[in-house]
Amino acid sequence: MTEPLWTAQNAAKATRGTATGDWHATGMSIDTRTIQPGDLFVALRGPSFDGHRFAADALSKGAAAVMIDHVPDNLPADAKTLRVTDTQAGLEALGAAGRARARAKVLAITGSVGKTGTKEALRHALSTQGKTHASSASFNNHWGVPLSLARLPQDAAYAVFELGMNHPGEIGALVRQVRPHAALITTVVAAHLGNFDSEEAIADAKAEILEGLLNGGTAVLNRDNVHFARLERAAREQQISHVATFGEAGEADVRLLSADCHANASDVHAVVHGLELHFRVALPGRHWVTNTLGVLAMVHAVDGDVRQAADSFATLTSATGRGARRHIQLAAGTFELIDDSYNANPTSMAAAFDVLGRAELGPDGRRIAALGDMLELGLHSAELHAGLAAPIEQAGIHLVFTCGAEMAALEAALPAPLCGGHAEDSEALGALVAANVRAGDVVLVKGSAGAKMGRVIRALDALDQTNGSQEGSHAS
Repeated sequence: MTEPLWTAQNAAKATRGTATGDWHATGMSIDTRTIQPGDLFVALRGPSFDGHRFAADALSKGAAAVMIDHVPDNLPADAKTLRVTDTQAGLEALGAAGRARARAKVLAITGSVGKTGTKEALRHALSTQGKTHASSASFNNHWGVPLSLARLPQDAAYAVFELGMNHPGEIGALVRQVRPHAALITTVVAAHLGNFDSEEAIADAKAEILEGLLNGGTAVLNRDNVHFARLERAAREQQISHVATFGEAGEADVRLLSADCHANASDVHAVVHGLELHFRVALPGRHWVTNTLGVLAMVHAVDGDVRQAADSFATLTSATGRGARRHIQLAAGTFELIDDSYNANPTSMAAAFDVLGRAELGPDGRRIAALGDMLELGLHSAELHAGLAAPIEQAGIHLVFTCGAEMAALEAALPAPLCGGHAEDSEALGALVAANVRAGDVVLVKGSAGAKMGRVIRALDALDQTNGSQEGSHAS
């Protein structure tokens, strides 16, 4: 039997709530579409939904109990519940209790790009060294972080959390819940610029992750980032005595000596606090090389085995929507699909173009980019979208399809031979790209989450003539 994560008694004590029934929860859920038998379902509220409507459904799917702040009309009279004053506050209380009882070394990650990928690489590396818990997907906001903390097993050796933000003050509130032993800022670039006055303001918001670092903890910073001095100063202001750095700069504690970047992997030579290492990263792109340097700095910060961590990178895999690759079978042959549809900003776009530029083509194949809007760039949006033309040409991409009002600026900036077509939205773009792709091509799909580029992925998946082709479809 799986050891309970929460019992009626300790959950009630943690939340100062009232439990009905004697129940034991082995997991936590806020979504009945993915709930597992034995989960404690938390009925959260949002601007356009109320989880209380689904409490009865959660119980019918095997939930151990439901956390509610009022009794829904359709809830059975004998339902097992945890009644609290407010379910968001109740979730945060469970998260705080989960963190307080944990014995794990806790690590936190933020940054303008690379948060989720670096979190997954760190999870992967530490999992070879002890029981490791990490936030699912990109659960990095005001409900995702306390949910991840509430899911933290008491016997975990390591716990890895991703912290995100759209506005100042958000990361500070999250990191004070997480209280990490080590905190990493991957990099600071122009993302969410529409909500900030400058990149410097973004750097200050990312530096909030240092506010919750435990005494004696380590701040891990990108030595190559233009805002390094600002971030290092923030660490000093927080009286953090341990600052570790990574990058190509000669002063970096974890320093890249060389990297041979191939179509599907990279061979890396680096030095980690004096230890020289050679290792392979099983994912393509220079950005993945940088990500692994940050991971090694974090492993070292919590006294892990950096050599073992480096060896683990040979088996890294991409998550859905974050560079995952697969072949789609057409009548005349296959084309390769690079699904990077989850999110986008100018820096991650350039990194994706580099990966596409290194991809191996089939006979008569072309490198094709299907791109949706980069959102939250404010007054700089048109300039930043048009600025993608240069890295596209440098990567040797043959054809670019775009959709959305913001991407119109890129279409106007591209040389005419590179313009495959522009669509109003991703639904139309999917049909356009599907009509033009051919065997031997490699197709990159990328855009901000709000651009709903999953629709383009679905349109390309629908071309697959192999059995079970629809299994690879994704939500937008």
